[in-house]
Amino acid sequence: MGKRQNAPNGEAVSELEQAAQRAIEAAGGDAVIALLKVLARNAELEHELALSRGAVSNGFSRGWHRTRPL
Repeated sequence: MGKRQNAPNGEAVSELEQAAQRAIEAAGGDAVIALLKVLARNAELEHELALSRGAVSNGFSRGWHRTRPL
């Protein structure tokens, strides 16, 4: 990703940047709180994905679940 750059005049802000702004607004303007919430939600989703890997066979998922240490 790298350094944030402003969109040139007349161009829309990216969807990802809009989502980031909404997350910061939802956290009362605190970017650290917004990041902590995003990281916590990501950890929850990673946990759910790990559970699905155990419940769904590799053949059924057509190899979608990659072998990766958790």
